[in-house]
Amino acid sequence: MSHHFIGQDNDPPLAILVETLASPMLIAHPAPVCLEVDMDDTLRLPVDQASFCQLMESLIRQALIEMPEGGELTITGCQTNTGIEIELADTGAEVEQRACKLPMIAAALSAELNWQDCPQGGSAVTVKFPHYQAAKRRAA
Repeated sequence: MSHHFIGQDNDPPLAILVETLASPMLIAHPAPVCLEVDMDDTLRLPVDQASFCQLMESLIRQALIEMPEGGELTITGCQTNTGIEIELADTGAEVEQRACKLPMIAAALSAELNWQDCPQGGSAVTVKFPHYQAAKRRAA
């Protein structure tokens, strides 16, 4: 069984969805933030779109709060043997200096969130979506 496409074929690629979510938030931010999105264009939604958007908006908002003077936000995504991982790395404060809030929607999606410091400064949160979420979604 191939896990090449996680979501439905008519789901937008994750890269486009993430850019569409992040762009207005970055424009509204009082300081300039450079956005880089690096994801394979075959990566699809691991969960329903509304829930995914709610989780990503919450994590992007947390990153922007940590960069009041501006900075960089890099969002990457990849397929792993266990599911899909999406990482949001920013140039804000280190993990121990920030409130790493777990959005309630993450638990509902069985998504695992891990925060860590970035070697070049700032912090990152990695969201791990397990494969079985896609199977549950298709069965519903």
